[in-house]
Amino acid sequence: MQLNKKINTTLRILLQSAGALLAATTLSSALAAPLKIGVTPGAYADSVHVAAAEAKKQGLDVQVVEFSDWTTPNVALESKDLDANYFQHKPFLDNAIKDRGYHFAYIATGVLANIGLYSTKHKSFAEIPVGGRVSIANDPVNQGRGLLLLQKAGLIKLRDGASFKSTLADIIDNPKKLKFTEVEGPQLVRTLNDVDLAQGYPHFIVAAGTIDPNSALLLSGIDDKQFAVGFVSRQDNATDPRLKKFIEIYQQSQGVRAQLKKSFGNSDRLYTLAWLAH
Repeated sequence: MQLNKKINTTLRILLQSAGALLAATTLSSALAAPLKIGVTPGAYADSVHVAAAEAKKQGLDVQVVEFSDWTTPNVALESKDLDANYFQHKPFLDNAIKDRGYHFAYIATGVLANIGLYSTKHKSFAEIPVGGRVSIANDPVNQGRGLLLLQKAGLIKLRDGASFKSTLADIIDNPKKLKFTEVEGPQLVRTLNDVDLAQGYPHFIVAAGTIDPNSALLLSGIDDKQFAVGFVSRQDNATDPRLKKFIEIYQQSQGVRAQLKKSFGNSDRLYTLAWLAH
């Protein structure tokens, strides 16, 4: 009887040890598999590359995949070609989920970037001529942000209750008879020399090296946390330990913070580290 008890105790200990070893091995294997993060060029991509280099030193292999538009990163995430992406804010994500039925999760806050109204032809809104051309983001949420800026500048008037969900159809007064060209957000910087006024994203302008990102005729302000770009995963991998580890590295890295400062033209007016904001 005593011998059987000892055997049972020994077996139990061995099974517990085997279970712990299996769990550790599983976690180690998970961390060893490459983590694929989708980004758009500029500040977001550059900062993620820095974090990926630091992650590699800690045994986490991260592949950074760059996209030139704001549609494909979500398509790639849905099809499991990516583990996460880092290019969109919560209102943009909510709209994409509504339109496409994605099963995504906003898992961590990143950078809050400013937007502005830029011109290479005019030094004030008063100089913009009747019939002037304006380039604006073509997606619903960012177009709404641009329209709110144009209204703040006194160039247009929107329907009562205007918000970031507003579209060109919500313009009820356009005294200068401005003509709008809708452009994919990352490409707006390329329109600067072709229009009288352009909605712009400072980090894309810094990357293009065309004009001073601080030269906007009007900036949106950086106190609206809902427009902070965040890390987005699918719901089925939101608790992936690799993602948790990488996000910790990103948010704690001094190298990432230095790169973001550089990417935003060393101007604190143009961005904030939203995960530190209260």
